[in-house]
Amino acid sequence: MKLLNFFKFGSKDMGIDLGTANILITLKGKGIVLKEPSVVAIDKKTGEIKATGFEAKEMLGRTPDTIEAVRPMKDGVIADFTATCLMLKNMFKKVCSRYNVGKPRVVVGVPSGITEVEERAVEETIIQAGAKEVYLIEEPMAAAIGAGIKVGEPCGNMIIDIGGGTTEVAVISLGGIVVSNSLRIAGDELDEDIIEYIKRKENLAIGETTAEQIKISIGCALPLMTDTPMEIRGRDLKTGLPRNITITSSQVMEAMGESIYKIINTVKQTLEQTPPELAADLVERGVYLAGGGALIQNLDKLLSQEINMPVIIAESPLDSVVNGTGKTLEDLEKLKNVLINSRKRH
Repeated sequence: MKLLNFFKFGSKDMGIDLGTANILITLKGKGIVLKEPSVVAIDKKTGEIKATGFEAKEMLGRTPDTIEAVRPMKDGVIADFTATCLMLKNMFKKVCSRYNVGKPRVVVGVPSGITEVEERAVEETIIQAGAKEVYLIEEPMAAAIGAGIKVGEPCGNMIIDIGGGTTEVAVISLGGIVVSNSLRIAGDELDEDIIEYIKRKENLAIGETTAEQIKISIGCALPLMTDTPMEIRGRDLKTGLPRNITITSSQVMEAMGESIYKIINTVKQTLEQTPPELAADLVERGVYLAGGGALIQNLDKLLSQEINMPVIIAESPLDSVVNGTGKTLEDLEKLKNVLINSRKRH
């Protein structure tokens, strides 16, 4: 049976961005129907889910011994199979009951550097969560489609997708990825950089949630017009007591600098590997920036300076991958070649 026949166009087609930081789900004809943090809280004694998404994220670092709040995705892949499965089942249930969906057919975005073992883990998890069939699409391809790039044309397009766990850099032409590099440094690593910087410079311990808020509020890749301050609270490492400090955007820029340049070096490495004709297209067309990392202030300007090309931030960069899975479902006949030919499971 042809791949196309597996998909009956209707509301049972579901696209998923199974991200390290967030899970987004789109239904054909409905658009994005769920957008929640990739966090699950589980009762250690019973193994039952206490919460997922936003509710579970609020519990990070605040749970009693009997409850564990975890982020089961790491570096764009499944680190905790059981917790991921429980989280997905819960989110599937929410969507399926709200929109009257049975066992859906699913297209899910995965990192381009994913191994076969990790691919199988993703497929298995989504099947166990309640899907009928699962097809995989590489995240940079999904992000490019979601960013509105015409991936089937015979010209070069570059997408830089900075997610929570991975940065995906790819050059696409004629519906295929010509060159790609996947770097396991992205939003989570930047949060970790901020935590370590504040620990080292201010002798203050802060959590992941606070670090993420700092990154979103005042994080930048080049100096801002004014050095923006932000008051934060943490635990003094000497006294063990709560303490407030003020941190500035220039300090956050310093904290994230090394990781940001590793991302830029991966972009340069990808450009060096790009065939000359396609590289010429990129100079003319520019490169696209997607994912949550695209929202770091002045990152597009720094990238543009470093690679000497225009850098365009995708519309709705946080939603690029899930929008790409949705567009793939809508126009599958034209885009079926972009799917990794996943095995059909019964």
